[in-house]
Amino acid sequence: MTAAPPSTQRLVAGRAGESVHVIHDAELGEITFTVLDPDADLDVVHAWVSAPGAQFWGLAELPRDELRDLYAYVDELPSHHAFLVRRDGLPIVLLQTYEPENDPLGEVYATEPGDVGIHFLLGARGAPARGFTTRIGHLIASFLFSRPEVDRVIIEPDVGNDRAVARVRLFGFELGPHVELPHKTGQLAFLTRARWRELSARQAG
Repeated sequence: MTAAPPSTQRLVAGRAGESVHVIHDAELGEITFTVLDPDADLDVVHAWVSAPGAQFWGLAELPRDELRDLYAYVDELPSHHAFLVRRDGLPIVLLQTYEPENDPLGEVYATEPGDVGIHFLLGARGAPARGFTTRIGHLIASFLFSRPEVDRVIIEPDVGNDRAVARVRLFGFELGPHVELPHKTGQLAFLTRARWRELSARQAG
């Protein structure tokens, strides 16, 4: 790949451990987006990525020190970021955001200036809540679209990960083509700001 151009303001960023976005949800409580701390959050992340259901995340074989170094490297990149999403203080989601044009994904589809790519790993849920999966997907979209520069969210779960593909459809993403990436065949899916607003209006109604 060629050298990455300067990062835009599409991606929310902050210092390791910093809370950068808070949403109060009627069903889920306080949802806080915190910049991943490669040291303080290592136990949580290691447990999640090495769990039996997380094989598609692709990090299960990494020793703890290498996992820590990987996320420390991500923390230094202007084009890629990682967050822990907490529900009333309980970590529930590992979220990674990135600029697709500065990622291998950008080589296999036509990027647009307002695109943001994401990876999403559900690690915990907390107390039972009505419509948990749909609501957490909506709140993550709210976080991403809080930046006015973002027009579209891109996700590309492994085509063999039926649960993840079903989940992104539940979130409101529209499926696109399969794409060949260095480590997998991905199912490209898109959520535009306009569609997110439409889904938000339905949820509010």
